[in-house]
Amino acid sequence: MNTPPVESPILSIVIVNYNVKYFLEQTLLSVRKAITDIPVEIFVVDNDSKDKSVEMIKDKFPEITLLENQENKGFAKANNQALKLAKGKYVLLLNPDTNVQEDTFTKVLEFMNTHPEAGALGVKMIDGKGIFLRESKRSIPYPSVAFYKVFGFSKIFPHSKTFGKYHLGYLDENEVNEVEVLSGAFMLIRKEVLDKIGLLDEDYFMYGEDIDLSKRIIDAGYKNYYFPETKIIHYKGESTKKGSLNYVMMFYKAMIIFAKKHFSQQQAWLFSILINLAVYLRAVVALGSRFMKVIFVPALDFGILFAGMYVLKGLWEDTVKVNENLEYPPEFMMIGVPTCIIVWLGTIFFSGGYDKPVKLSKIILGIVVGTVLILAAYGLLNENWRFSRGLILLGTALAVIVIPLLRLIGHFLRYGNFRMDSGRNKRIVIVGKEEESNRVLNLLNQTQVDINFIGQVTTENEVPSSNNILGTIDQLQDITDTYGVKEIIFCGKDTGTQEIISAMSAIGTEVDYKIIPGESLSMIGSNSANTSGDLYAIDINMAISMAPARRNKRMLDLMGSMLLLLTLPVWLIVAKNKIGLVRNIFNVLFGNKTWVGYAPITEDVNNQNIELPFVKPGVLSPMDKMKNRTTNNATISRLNLLYAKDYSVWFDVNVILNRLSLLGNQ
Repeated sequence: MNTPPVESPILSIVIVNYNVKYFLEQTLLSVRKAITDIPVEIFVVDNDSKDKSVEMIKDKFPEITLLENQENKGFAKANNQALKLAKGKYVLLLNPDTNVQEDTFTKVLEFMNTHPEAGALGVKMIDGKGIFLRESKRSIPYPSVAFYKVFGFSKIFPHSKTFGKYHLGYLDENEVNEVEVLSGAFMLIRKEVLDKIGLLDEDYFMYGEDIDLSKRIIDAGYKNYYFPETKIIHYKGESTKKGSLNYVMMFYKAMIIFAKKHFSQQQAWLFSILINLAVYLRAVVALGSRFMKVIFVPALDFGILFAGMYVLKGLWEDTVKVNENLEYPPEFMMIGVPTCIIVWLGTIFFSGGYDKPVKLSKIILGIVVGTVLILAAYGLLNENWRFSRGLILLGTALAVIVIPLLRLIGHFLRYGNFRMDSGRNKRIVIVGKEEESNRVLNLLNQTQVDINFIGQVTTENEVPSSNNILGTIDQLQDITDTYGVKEIIFCGKDTGTQEIISAMSAIGTEVDYKIIPGESLSMIGSNSANTSGDLYAIDINMAISMAPARRNKRMLDLMGSMLLLLTLPVWLIVAKNKIGLVRNIFNVLFGNKTWVGYAPITEDVNNQNIELPFVKPGVLSPMDKMKNRTTNNATISRLNLLYAKDYSVWFDVNVILNRLSLLGNQ
């Protein structure tokens, strides 16, 4: 435990972290800017993160008291570990995916000092798009309140004092108000209140602790205040992904614990029924929505192709083959056509034709490959099942025309043009001083992200004489409108959170926002008000981390393992380590290993401390392609970086074919 001495702190800040290193880094940097002239102690409790969060804290924030857990103890227990050590007059529970303004702590402490009746305080929270988060102020979820929330009345009548009570929609989001429930993402509590009512209830693993604590504060005779005179950015549940079924289950389980603790037996029983009903409704909606997102486009393709093949069959029968008195049996449309379409859709999928962003070339490639497979299988069929090569080729032409056309129409309806790259190749500007802006631009250029860089917006008073400088931050709104900017990247080193929030509020939600701390390789933001925070780091944009590459790599592993297994007697003669070969075949087959992975190094010498995307341990490595193997860590590290950045499944194939005798390596 790292415990720097802090003399008589006024404020104790407690942050619980679990695998959100990059978000935590931004949070701590924003806190560091906001604690000027305030005696503060900061605790970070790490719940056994596997993303090198602990190393990052020790390296960049030595002033922080770090508590390292060897398991995930949950939110309540982890907070209590730090609260037992806290010495401040006030205690702040702060999420690791937040950015506070430079004036946040000054303003909230001033309010608490002048309002002795206040037991706790919460602030106005906005998400990564600048949209107000309604959970900034809530009421206690009594059965009636929960009923209106579960059945959607609160959404239909958000400003009603009856139906909209859950998020207190009838209270002005820009006015100070007494409320019942504060969010644990930012909850400032008077320490003497905690000493009186006790710490967080450890029956809650995650979620519900803030509601429970808020109610206990009120029951002790204090008031909870919603204080919107300062704001924070909150990237909404990055650790757990709020849209997931796992989140729904954990949240509603916490609500049942709360009901049993604070409600009468009859109320708790009614509340439990509502909660269980909500769980099932949310589960059905979540699964249905996820299924529709996955299946909608392929199902539409299937339907269009099936209808098109039906029309082609009729034309082929009536026109082209009229002299031969041709008529296809029912099995042709019931079995033959669906089978062909499934093969086409499958090869489109494996070629990356259903990935985002859409690339028409991948769709056409998938159709062509599918046709080759269909014709190859066609030649092996019994003559009674060989319906028509001509129709297969006509179907290929239909698919090549219709499916890309559907994508173009869909793109036009969404973006108003037929340029398939215009939706992703967004116009961006970088806000910061020239030196830091150039660093960020170089970082973007190292990735495989398609960008349309418009220019830089300086935070300096005088505009430097550079062609890339569009103006100052005061002119950002006009620059955004003039140039049609769709994404703004703020350099955290040069731009304060208060400036960022002001810009987001002025410009609105039509633009995406990212923040990159000084000396960091990661940008954080949110492209949707309905999603949690998005992480954009150099490693995430490497080829090997992309969905098509991961899928193709896994397919190669599976096909290679099965082929080796079927021809095992041959390879047992070739392999140097025969037992190792058998083990590797099954390890790769079951996903414990991959045939080609990173070359092992004995120390961390990755270029610029770049963290490479995760790849399972490899039987072979890029180093196996070299004639003269090296033990130089710097060279091995560069090979690994190039392998990740420029990954191709054909590189793996080449390595395997050149080192067949080493497939038994351990």
